[in-house]
Amino acid sequence: MKKVIIVPGNGDDGPDERWRPWLTTEFEKLSFSVVNVRFPDPMLARREYWLPYLAELGADESTILVGHSSGAVASMRYAEKQKIFGSVLVGACYTDLGIETEKLSGYFSDPWDWKTIKNNQNWIIQFASTDDPFIPIEEMRFVRDMLATEYYEFTDRGHFNTEKEFTELLSALKQKLAK
Repeated sequence: MKKVIIVPGNGDDGPDERWRPWLTTEFEKLSFSVVNVRFPDPMLARREYWLPYLAELGADESTILVGHSSGAVASMRYAEKQKIFGSVLVGACYTDLGIETEKLSGYFSDPWDWKTIKNNQNWIIQFASTDDPFIPIEEMRFVRDMLATEYYEFTDRGHFNTEKEFTELLSALKQKLAK
C-alpha cells in the first residue's frame, strides 16, 4: 500500500486546515495510508527538525510527499538524500527570498542537487500560481525547469492556502498512478 505524507508550510495551522482534511479523505478512499499531522517547529519549519521527522514518519520508496510551500522545499531536500515514490510540490521555491525566517530554516544554506532529487523518485508534480503573494512565479518556474516536473500553472490560486478542496491535485495524482 502506498503512503502519502502531507508536508505543510511554515506557520501551518494544523491538519484540519485548508485542503488537507479533504485531501486526506480522498486519499483514504483510494486505500492510501495518509499521514496528515502537525509537524514540529511549525513556525520556522527548520530543516534540522523536519527532515528527521519525515524519516520518523516512515517516508520511503513507497511514499508520496505532498508538500506545500516550505513543505515543498522540505520534500525536495528530503529527496536529495532518500528515495521516495514521488512528490507533489505546491508553491515551491529554491531561494530564501531574502526573508530572514527562511534563511533560518536551513534549507537554502547549501547548493541544490537537482539531479539527485529527480532521480530519487519516479515522478514530480508541481502546482504554481502567477498571483502567489509569497513566492514569485520565477522561483516556481525555475524548480520546474530544474526538475522537469509535470507542471500546472494557474493565474488565480494565490498561495493555494484558501481552498477547502484541491481537485486538480487529486486528479493529477490519480492520472500519474494510473500509468
